[in-house]
Amino acid sequence: MTISRRNLLKMGIAAGTAVSIPSVLRAQTAPNPDRTVRMVLEELRVFDPVATTADITQTHALAVYDTLFGVDSKFVPQPQMVGKWGVSDDKKTYTFELREGLGWHDGTPVTAADCVASIRRWGQVAPGGQLLMGRAKDISKRDDKTFTIALKEPLGVLPSILGFPGPFVMREKDANLPPTEQATDNIGSGPLKFNHALAKPGASFTYDRNEKYVPRSEPADTYAGGKVVNIDRVILDNIADQQTALAAMQAGEVDFFLRPSGDVFPMIESDPNLELQVLNPWGQDAFVRVNCLQKPFDNVKARQALLHLLDQEAFMRVMSPDPKYGRAVTSLFGANTAYTNDENTGWFKKGGNPEKAKQLFQESGYAGEKVVILQNEGSPQFGNAGQLVGAALQKIGVNVELASSDWGGIVARRPNKGPVEEGGWSIFLSSEPLGVDIFNTVSLPMNGDKAWFGWPQNDEFEALRAQWADLETLDERKALARKMQRICWEYVPQVLLGEYVNPIVRRKTLTGLIGLPSEAVPMWNMQKA
Repeated sequence: MTISRRNLLKMGIAAGTAVSIPSVLRAQTAPNPDRTVRMVLEELRVFDPVATTADITQTHALAVYDTLFGVDSKFVPQPQMVGKWGVSDDKKTYTFELREGLGWHDGTPVTAADCVASIRRWGQVAPGGQLLMGRAKDISKRDDKTFTIALKEPLGVLPSILGFPGPFVMREKDANLPPTEQATDNIGSGPLKFNHALAKPGASFTYDRNEKYVPRSEPADTYAGGKVVNIDRVILDNIADQQTALAAMQAGEVDFFLRPSGDVFPMIESDPNLELQVLNPWGQDAFVRVNCLQKPFDNVKARQALLHLLDQEAFMRVMSPDPKYGRAVTSLFGANTAYTNDENTGWFKKGGNPEKAKQLFQESGYAGEKVVILQNEGSPQFGNAGQLVGAALQKIGVNVELASSDWGGIVARRPNKGPVEEGGWSIFLSSEPLGVDIFNTVSLPMNGDKAWFGWPQNDEFEALRAQWADLETLDERKALARKMQRICWEYVPQVLLGEYVNPIVRRKTLTGLIGLPSEAVPMWNMQKA
């Protein structure tokens, strides 16, 4: 679905998101087409990475902003904007000094005050940031290039929290905005500049190489290392229709398409100019997220019913039909990680158990309340999966309504905590990246209003989650993971649909793509022949 600029701005104002577009468009120098990369990802509607975890917003932020640290492919945090750093003997005070050459796109220098404000704003929303702020005694600048984080008690994972990726550093004036008010100036210090003059909401957004950006000297490695931009311009085209996007790929009009559906893999593989490539080898867990605040899923038995109802193999057949790309998963910590375990997974049954699900819905007191599923019509994978969820619920007597939109529409609607009659929702489908030891602990909170969309509340889980950062051995964390998983599948904040890797398709002339443990796409390092 393509929406007009006028409607986008109307929606943006309602959701607190409107991209800043100048009234006078400056003349543009035509770039070399051989150094311009056109990419089809998703429609970008929310520009502030504090406001959403959506991959398309993270892609935008990775281009425009920079981070203090970045984890490498082994998930070891490496300095990015930070030049030197150290920690006191008692492990309670961290000192960070910015490296040379950091400057905002508006020509002003990056300062420690910008970093402090960015950490404080991000810390009100991000789960890792909330953990940091809960232990912070003081975060303050020492001078223009140096700031400190003083803790009430040690937090050994602090560099990791700041590096996956931690706060995207914004200008102090932008970072001083409350998290509920989105920063939309799109002026960062990152390797690419947002081209305001060529912004076409609903159609395309353009990014130009930041000629003044000074990359680190280390090789690029996931979020870490030098962010060297080898092209002049990147254009994100909004093409919602799969066939149209693939036709543009074949014609050489587009260089990269993020999410081709599995049924077109054979056609892609037969084209000598195209290539499938897995950029995220760690994979994703697909899941159904439920609204724990509103009926019927405010009742735990209704949430537990979904565990028994949904047949993962059926979902993988539509989401990842090639078995080499998808599989079932029952563990909160993924199917094959250091913390994978079988605690409290007796609900899993091939084909699902609709009779048990129906019984649990009845025990929950379900009285025909409408269940609104936010369906992503822009993704064949998640669009088809949403239909499967709806059909399975209808078969056991649940009143279902599919609310179809592109992903941008879902991102705009899912912050609504109200009932479905007031624009709220019951279910949406998404995925989360694997491969990061702290992800499912630091980043899957059940702390009510401060939690991710769905807003689960479980104090026992939160107490265990808080312990994770202080454990030093793998065995200790494995034991804690079992306890956390037991509670998770009793409470059921979300239901797994399976685990998959999602190949992208690129023209063979586009090389040097950087893989991340997510579906965000870095614009540095790639080259176009």
